[in-house]
Amino acid sequence: MSATAGAETASSGADTSERSVLLLWMIFTGLSVFAVVLLWRYGLLHLMIISDRTYISSVIAVLYIVTCFHCFWRTRAIAREGEITRRCRAILSVPGGARGLDEDARALPGGLVTDHIRSLVQKARAQAAGRIDQTLLLRSLADRLRGSNGFGAFVSDTLMKLGLLGTIIGFIIMLAPIATLDAADKVAMKSSMGLMSDGMAVAMYTTLAGLIGSILVKIQYYMLDAATQRVFSDAVMLTETHVTPALESHPGTPA
Repeated sequence: MSATAGAETASSGADTSERSVLLLWMIFTGLSVFAVVLLWRYGLLHLMIISDRTYISSVIAVLYIVTCFHCFWRTRAIAREGEITRRCRAILSVPGGARGLDEDARALPGGLVTDHIRSLVQKARAQAAGRIDQTLLLRSLADRLRGSNGFGAFVSDTLMKLGLLGTIIGFIIMLAPIATLDAADKVAMKSSMGLMSDGMAVAMYTTLAGLIGSILVKIQYYMLDAATQRVFSDAVMLTETHVTPALESHPGTPA
């Protein structure tokens, strides 16, 4: 009865934790969408699109949207791993819970952390006795948990460089008419001033879009990396306090 109650409590806490990770991402994204709606309402986004003849700002916006979907997918995956970790702790922490390590831990829910526990069980059976060193297995688990999180750093750097590229192109457009500028020709002077204004608009809007996109991407993936680190820490605590002691005390066939 107590084991069932403990499992239900842990499951409820896991659901809450999963929702908290996703809720944080959704709050941040919601605020970003609200800011975009305001900019569109006051015509600033439309002004940026029509002023940027290179369309680099539009490319930055599309790449940012794609990255947001990737971050949501990774956040969802990490939230599920956190839930699985807590469910494993609920199973293994009850009296007699170490029996869940029998038969390659088939009683545990599937996931990366469970795969790590199964690898520990197989290692304990192979070495038969002695202390179980899970250092290399933990490194593998950390790499698998991080997955494609590095995509965020790549996109953030790419957005920044696209903004700088737009700045350079904008200055080229702005300075190009100066070579053929004739101060006595008022028509040519007016045309040149228009081109210089267009070049400055390209430089400013692409730089602004690149900086804002890069900052927002960094914030999202910072939150994702923090959640990933928490899941990894939970997995280390779980294996060090419940799995390896049981395997070391009952080598070969954990009870």
